[in-house]
Parts: sequence; C-alpha cells; structure tokens
Amino acid sequence: MSEKEKIYITGHKNPDMDSICSAYAYSVLKNKIDPAYEYVPVRPGHLSDSSKAILKALDITPPVYMRNVYPKVSDVMLKPSEKIEAGMPLTAIAKTYKDSNPSVIPIYENGEFLGLLSVDDITHWFMGKLADEGKISETPVIKMLLREKETPLLTTDLFEDAKLSLSSSKKRGLAVFDEDEFAGFVTRRCFLKAPSYKVIMVDHNESRQSISGIESATVVEIVDHHRLDATKTNLPIFIDTEPLGSTCTIVYQMFLRNNIVPDEYTARVMLTGLISDTLILKSPTTTAVDRETAAALAKICKVDIDAFGREMFSHVESLATRNPEKAILSDFKRYTEKGVMMGIGQCEVTTLDDIEDYKATYLSTLENVREKNGLNWAAVMITNVLKEHSILITTGFKAEKYLPYTKLEDKVFDMPGVMSRKKQLLPEMLYALNTVAY
Repeated sequence: MSEKEKIYITGHKNPDMDSICSAYAYSVLKNKIDPAYEYVPVRPGHLSDSSKAILKALDITPPVYMRNVYPKVSDVMLKPSEKIEAGMPLTAIAKTYKDSNPSVIPIYENGEFLGLLSVDDITHWFMGKLADEGKISETPVIKMLLREKETPLLTTDLFEDAKLSLSSSKKRGLAVFDEDEFAGFVTRRCFLKAPSYKVIMVDHNESRQSISGIESATVVEIVDHHRLDATKTNLPIFIDTEPLGSTCTIVYQMFLRNNIVPDEYTARVMLTGLISDTLILKSPTTTAVDRETAAALAKICKVDIDAFGREMFSHVESLATRNPEKAILSDFKRYTEKGVMMGIGQCEVTTLDDIEDYKATYLSTLENVREKNGLNWAAVMITNVLKEHSILITTGFKAEKYLPYTKLEDKVFDMPGVMSRKKQLLPEMLYALNTVAY
C-alpha cells in the first residue's frame, strides 16, 4: 500500500496557544473526514516557556516543529530497491541495465553503502582496458569499476541547492544521507520539476506571518479569525474566516457540521486554545458562539471553565523572570499601514504589580526588536487576564501622541479594560497612523 500524501496544517510563525491547538484539532477532524490524505499538524516556531508550562500541566503534546516548507532532497530522492554487493560480477546487473537503463545503481559492501555505480564508470573501465590491452579478457567485479566519490547530499538539503550541486558535478547522480545513514540517491531526472508541499493555514492568512517557504507551497485551505490579507493562490480554495474569538471555535463548529463529537483529549486541546485566545472569555473578541463552544467542550472534558482558565494561566511566568526578547516575540504580529511597518506583541500575566521590576528592560529590548526587524514602530501590550487591565509599552514614534490612553510616562500607557490586541489596540494604532500628517 502506497504512503498517503501529506498535507501540513500550520499556525503562524510565533505560535500561541490558539495556533497550536487549532492545528492539532483540525488535523484530527480532517483525518476523519478525508482519508485520501494524511493531515499533519506542525508549528513553524518555538514555544514560549509559558506555553510549554501550560501544555505540560494540561498533558497536551504540541505539534512537531517544522522549520520550512521549501522542497527538499528527501522529497525527490530515489530509494534503492535491491542491494548489489561490490564483489558480484558485472553480469549481475546486466539485466537491470537492459530493462531500465538506470543512471546510477547503489553498490554495497558487506551490507554497507559503498558508492554509486554509473554508466560512465562502466564505460570508463571498458574503454581503459581496450586502450591499454586492446581487448577485454575478463568480466570485472563491480568494485573494480567504482571511481572516486563525490560529497553526498543530505535529506534536509533544499531542492534548489541540491539541483545546483548536481548540475555542477560530473556525476550522473549523488548519494543522499540521513545524518550518517545512506538514505537514497538522486539523478538529474529528479530535478526536472520542483515538488510543492500542500499546506493548510490556521489562525492566520498572511504569508509573512506563516511558515518559511509558504510562497513555494500549495495552500489548499485557510481557517482563521483575523482580518484578511490572504496569500495569493493559483486555484480556488476552501476558506473559513469568521469574526470569532478563537480559531478553535471555528474548528469545533466544523466538527458539528460533520456530525462528529471530538474525543475528550481533542476537546481539551480546543478548550485550551479558546480560553487562551479569549482570555477566559473576557476579551471583547469573545462572541456568543465562543461561549457556547467553551461550554460544550468543557462538558466533554468534565471541567469548570473559570477554574480551567485560572489553572491554565497560573502557569504563566512573571515577565520579570522571562527572557525579554523571547517574551516580546512569543506572540508578535507585524502590520503595514501607509508604508509604516509596525509590530505589536502581547504578553499575558496574572498581575501588573511587578511591572516596575522589568519595565525599563522591556523598553530597551523593544527598541532592539524594532531595529532588528526593520520596523518603524513597535509595541508590547502586557495584559492582566484576571483583572482585565493592560499596560502598553512602545518605541518612540510620532503617531504615539494620538493614542487614546493615559500616558503614565514616556512610552508607557495605562489601558484599563483593554484586553484585545486585534479588536481594541490595533484599530487605535491604525487610527493614530492615519491621523499623522505625512
């Protein structure tokens, strides 16, 4: 039975709980309703310490890390169908050449890969014998025909890099290794057409927020709850974008549409993403559908929503003890408006009483983040999820004076009642940008 083609389900590059949980839950649903493919949840970025702590406490295994979806050598390499020993006579592979005329054949010695035998190697040996002796007086063993080896490729090498390596080589094929183990080989025919990964984007729709290499992939679906700035596709695709508080809510609604009840583990995963993104259903992005979904999932999990949420957020570290740059970038979104590039991060905490312990450090780190990412304006929103109160720290920018928040000091603003970056902060920052005279 042939292996199913994989479709990768990925959240955004700085994975938060909703991104991680919706990717997993959607893979469960898709594998149930579409057996033609294997749906694999992945995360294109590393988890924050707080996310790791929450997932560990809730006994949830995160999707595997996947660096990019650029086509790789492993996607096009050929695997040997038989083992040809170096001590065998050349006649042992004569029928193989007659039937399929392969560019190269892998050769082994005592079961260990020795090298690739090519038609050029055979021709070189025979022509050398004719030139030196004028006749062929023996049938050579295969090992006698092998010439010098070339540096092998790795399964993780990018398609385009490997194509260049082979095109600049005199060889017809190159060996491919998976770390220290021989995995297969490639010939020039392997590089006639670049393969394309199939990808489903969840909890985002913008290519710049997605996994590296998304521009070379085939996006087959988008499931999201953010504003649309979707990547361009060559064919019509399925898109489900709804103004709900969590992508996990959308995924649960899909379970219902397909008359499937999620198992307890999958329900807990979705409830985790939903409670995280809606800040225990307190965020203004929360809708009636989110509340109904949370209640249904909580019933399957046999938990109390408020207690579940408080337990979850109790594992969030104080920003005073976290790496400032990692904390800022753990949930950081980039936007462009009127040619201005800005980035907004959000960190959830359970108290703002210790903000004086780390405020100065986060101000200087935020400026470094702005410079490193080529941004004009950067901000981080520090949100107390239990008290529904945020503090905004920003880098200096001329639009800052148009923000409607109480200024506590230079670049620091008080935001009582503000919980949502998407629904409350982003519109105000965009309004401030559009108010500035350019």
